Amino acid sequence: MTPKGSLKSVKKKNKAEEPELEPLCCCEYIDRNGEKNHVAAFLCDCQDLDEGCERWITCKSVQPETCERIMDTISDRLRIPWLRGAKKVNISIIPPLILLPIFLRVASWHFLLGVVVLTSLPVLALWYYYLTHRRKERTLFFLSLGLFSLGYMYYVFLQEVVPRGRVGPTQLALLTCGLFLILLALYRAKKNPGYLRNPASEDTSLGSHRTECLHGKGQRTKGLPGGEVPGTLSSRTLRDDQKGSSRLLAGSPMQAKEDWCAQCQLVRPARAWHCRICGICVRRMDHHCVWINGCVGECNHQAFILALSIFLLTSVYGITLTLDTICGDRSVFTALFYCPGVYADYSSALTFTCVWYSAIITAGMGYIFLIQLINISYNVTEREVQQALRQKTGRRLLCGLIVDTGQYNRGFLRNWHQFSTLGTAPFQHPAEDIV
Repeated sequence: MTPKGSLKSVKKKNKAEEPELEPLCCCEYIDRNGEKNHVAAFLCDCQDLDEGCERWITCKSVQPETCERIMDTISDRLRIPWLRGAKKVNISIIPPLILLPIFLRVASWHFLLGVVVLTSLPVLALWYYYLTHRRKERTLFFLSLGLFSLGYMYYVFLQEVVPRGRVGPTQLALLTCGLFLILLALYRAKKNPGYLRNPASEDTSLGSHRTECLHGKGQRTKGLPGGEVPGTLSSRTLRDDQKGSSRLLAGSPMQAKEDWCAQCQLVRPARAWHCRICGICVRRMDHHCVWINGCVGECNHQAFILALSIFLLTSVYGITLTLDTICGDRSVFTALFYCPGVYADYSSALTFTCVWYSAIITAGMGYIFLIQLINISYNVTEREVQQALRQKTGRRLLCGLIVDTGQYNRGFLRNWHQFSTLGTAPFQHPAEDIV
């Protein structure tokens, strides 16, 4: 039998013989196969890409599995030079940065091109939304589109509208202030919406076992289950006890409003739901918003409404200033639909196209804002509205624009008072909510 001392010496010797990993330069990285790679070798040694190009040239169909492997390879190799190794870039943020300026400039060439492009852009956005929503995937496409649209519209305003002399310093300062307030509200809305943690992961007496949890940055970490320590309660036993107690108390009024989540292994309080895209339960979840790439819940719902309201005010103000500059002899509403001579020069045509693009985005956000105001007034979340429509339990008003479940509605003023206090202190539901 080999002594323990000799085993330790052998291990130390093996560690000493192992070559130390060289530090990565700014253009090197470790790929998904664990091998060192270089940014310059972006399109090298990619059999799937070669096969896809060959089948495309020969007019043969490309298998969906091949397309997925090509996209995985591109997303892994798309990196930018950085200190101590190249950083990975999310491929979904790139299409808006390239396609949006191209589409808007092409739409400025002629009126009919503008109609086709501005009609196709919302259709393409909706198609991509349903594609990612069906696959339950998180994407930075819409967040990138929203932020880049703000920046590009502001750039066109500074380059094409301000030099004409119709916009004063005070008006420009107000528009710039509104832009910064939008970014500040979006930053606040992207924070923790009210994630529900597994109590077992917060108990330090459970040994080395940690369940999957979500940090404030939105990253997941998985701990390996350790062995059960004698004298301590395993997390599995704790989950079984929680699940069993929730079932035993299901008949009580308090537990009737709670639900067991098999994915997060916890008991959800009233109005909390599990987001299948984020993979975690959210307290008082309203919906998963693609524009902030996260959920809207108890802790960020107010910031989400604030961001929408500031955006609508700033966007309407910017559209008004622009139309007043390029079509000053007409009212704003008339100039939006009839502005003769606007396609006479390219500068005015580009500005007018950007105005219509902003108007389309503003109309979509205005509809979302209206739905949010109605839901808050009736104290109902978007998730509860969808469930009520699916189960046909809600009271529909104004052709389905208003859905009143009647479960938490306590009047207009009390509903808004409850919304204004979200995230500040635990809200005590009235007794009629429990019974």
